[in-house]
Amino acid sequence: MGRLHDEVRGSPVVCVDETGWRQDGQNGWLWTFSTPQVRYFQYRKTRSGTVAEEVLGEQFKGRTVCDFYAGYNRLINEIQRCWAHLLRDLHALKEKQADCPRVIAWAEAVKRVYEEAKAQSARATELELNRLQRRRLREQFEAVLEKLAGPVARKAQAPHRVLAQRIIKHLGELFVFVEHPEVPSDNNLAERSLRPAVTARKVSGGTRSDKGSQMKAALLSHFGTWILQNRGLLSACRNLLLAPSSV
Repeated sequence: MGRLHDEVRGSPVVCVDETGWRQDGQNGWLWTFSTPQVRYFQYRKTRSGTVAEEVLGEQFKGRTVCDFYAGYNRLINEIQRCWAHLLRDLHALKEKQADCPRVIAWAEAVKRVYEEAKAQSARATELELNRLQRRRLREQFEAVLEKLAGPVARKAQAPHRVLAQRIIKHLGELFVFVEHPEVPSDNNLAERSLRPAVTARKVSGGTRSDKGSQMKAALLSHFGTWILQNRGLLSACRNLLLAPSSV
């Protein structure tokens, strides 16, 4: 596990997420730290953001992709908040306010800003824009979204006020992907890595001991990483048994 942990800490981008996990009938949390080449899991009894701080460490220099859970506010590195979560909330808002054209138009306008940012980011890659040019492009989208969300966030009775306030609060964390093309705009990578764990939880109900939880995290980490790297699972298991320190 140490080698996988080091690879996560050395990655330029890490996608982080967590899901509930029961140990001996008690609620806990299974955390995932995912990169395109590594899956790293840890079980903890808490959902506190201190877990992400501990795993990533003070020396982590990369960028984190995560949802809007307040625990991630503790992280000091640059964060990209997940647009997939925000788009789902915009869709739910439109369904709830189906009889309010003004709210629906606002939600669709926010979505269009994101879609344009994605298109322009891809275009910037094709044109090989430099870091400063991409930074200015990011700032342009932040300004457009602020103009959309700012007035709504200040309206006490607006049904979309809470969502607008969230956008304003995290404005500087919504378009990191425009400036840094290696950063995804959503946290789908981490969510996909959690699916096997969620399935296992539904089947087994969890684990019975701390040792069992740690073993489950280790197995998810190793097998998830081996599959990503297209390694033969049988040979990888054999190597782990013969030389555990080298895996």
